[in-house]
Amino acid sequence: MEIEKFEKPPRTNFKRSLIVFIGNVFGIYLISYFGLGVSVSYFDDIIFFVLFTSIVNAILWPILTRILMPFLVLTFGLGTLVLNGLILEFFAPLFDINVDGLAVILAPLAMALVTTVLSSLITIEDDGSYYRAVFNDAQKKRKGDVKPYPGLIIVEIDGLAYDVLKEAIDKNLMPTVKSMIENTHILRKWETDLSSQTGASQAGILHGNNENITAFRWIEKENNNQMMQCSGVSKVKELEERISDGNGLLVDNGASRSNLFSGDTDNVIFTFSKILNIRKLYNKAWFSVFSNPSNFARIISLVISEIILEIISQIKHEIKDIQPRIKRGIAYIPTRAATNVFMREINTSTLIGDMLIGDIDVAYSTYLGYDEIAHHSGVRDNDAWNALKGMDKQISRLIKADKYTPRNYQFVIQSDHGQTNGATFTQRYGESFEDFVKSLLPKDMKMFAKMSSNEDHYTEAFFSKKNDDLIDEEEIEELGDSEVIVLASGNLAMIYLTQWNYRLTYEEINELFPKLIPGIINNEYIGFILVKSSEKGDLAIGKKGTYYLDTGEIEGENPLEGFGKNIVRHLKRNSSFKYTPDILVNSFYDALNDEVCAFEELVGSHGGAGGSQSEPFILYPKDWNVSDDDIIGAEEIYKILKSNLNNLKNGVFDDNG
Repeated sequence: MEIEKFEKPPRTNFKRSLIVFIGNVFGIYLISYFGLGVSVSYFDDIIFFVLFTSIVNAILWPILTRILMPFLVLTFGLGTLVLNGLILEFFAPLFDINVDGLAVILAPLAMALVTTVLSSLITIEDDGSYYRAVFNDAQKKRKGDVKPYPGLIIVEIDGLAYDVLKEAIDKNLMPTVKSMIENTHILRKWETDLSSQTGASQAGILHGNNENITAFRWIEKENNNQMMQCSGVSKVKELEERISDGNGLLVDNGASRSNLFSGDTDNVIFTFSKILNIRKLYNKAWFSVFSNPSNFARIISLVISEIILEIISQIKHEIKDIQPRIKRGIAYIPTRAATNVFMREINTSTLIGDMLIGDIDVAYSTYLGYDEIAHHSGVRDNDAWNALKGMDKQISRLIKADKYTPRNYQFVIQSDHGQTNGATFTQRYGESFEDFVKSLLPKDMKMFAKMSSNEDHYTEAFFSKKNDDLIDEEEIEELGDSEVIVLASGNLAMIYLTQWNYRLTYEEINELFPKLIPGIINNEYIGFILVKSSEKGDLAIGKKGTYYLDTGEIEGENPLEGFGKNIVRHLKRNSSFKYTPDILVNSFYDALNDEVCAFEELVGSHGGAGGSQSEPFILYPKDWNVSDDDIIGAEEIYKILKSNLNNLKNGVFDDNG
């Protein structure tokens, strides 16, 4: 088995060095030209200044970043701009140049921005200098002997359905993934549980247990009507404590990057279940992000570019009247840039650092960009395709890094769920779902509704004030006084009648609220409901028929037709959970147009059943031991990954996968 590879990354080629040099010169010149804190007497001075600071950075930067690493991490990298700017400010007077004020930040940012633009125009993608800087640092951080078996890198593309991936490959948008399928890997579709959202899927994948995760958000009647959810720092921490048995996917020398749950590792970056522990925020893996003075500035320049692209996209969607369409708003603009660029780049950089050190045995990293964009622009919108193009480049960077690692790493690319497009319930019906439900109940009943699950995978919690963990006092009071609670998870909705501390039966609901069930069922945008009968067990009821889930008997037309061959299995499992609502509602599914009807205001949605949202993918090495049986449920993905990870450690495979 090949170990101690240590192939050194190549030095940056001349063309790339020239582009960096020109970018740095004109970056400083632009800041000077617009009077933003840099004053220059002669253009020649900038040229000599850039040459000098390049040499200084090569000497000082590794030392400074090693000393100031905690500061750089705790400022989420913004400290690198300040540090680089201070170096420029300190040495600028030697060349009759003054750098002060905002230029301390703007100058390094402009240098990186111009370099990035030039590199894109000339299509240069030489990562040699980056790999080399990380490689040199990694050698110093390596502990002991190199392990005699391959490691495993698992990349999750959040929200990408199997069929959308296939389309992206056919459009030649993901050449790296295409090459993997053709040469080294096997692509398989798998099927989520009923709750086709990140909370349920990652609980199953990373901990092998998603029991009682009914949806994105649910009510626990036995816990005084507490609202639990797969978002919010304290809620996710509590949820992990419930599902973990200490044998998570990452428990044995693993690393978690940008995940909802930790997989039982303490080696975490942006992992929500452990993000409250500030000590865990400082992680040595950050060194790869700050490996050279321009890398973080390059990331920020890409963030700015993404902001511009989103502004253009919003204008274009408005002018072309692209439908379905939702109002994305100003707040979404930085959210898209943060998820599709900032966290993407942090993930890739830290994974490359992990690999080049070679100590970790398994890493799991979630890339959020596609899911976020598909929610707002559409599952197959140009914005979404561009996100996948960018994602393919990240996978390519990881694979290239494997050439320079002391041990081989195998790669798994997978998703946690898909998405299905469609206009929302409010857009179609002209009234929100909670208002529709309220119209079917006595007028004096107090209702609480929480219909937005856009905090799926904690995006909003990271990048806006809408951290759903922090319900304001008015909402807490409203929730406590409520007699009916309506929640949404994509095209899945939950109705809890909270005057009763147990799940009401179909018969009880009909007796107490005779208009409720018939009214919901007969709405043209509802596919079916799930209720429990005291006489006949679990029932799936549609407009023209009832499916008796316990016996398999169908009365009238099958209400579950078109929702997948395993829908009965999923509904029965979900109905057995502790916190299943009194009435679980799933929207219709239009197979002809491949559309569902979300109860929240999102173009692309997931959380229930219908279409591609339940059909993610997994791409694994050809020599892995994986049954040909259908892969059903996130817990099965855990078993596949866990068993093959053990096989790698025990030498069952060679290290060429």
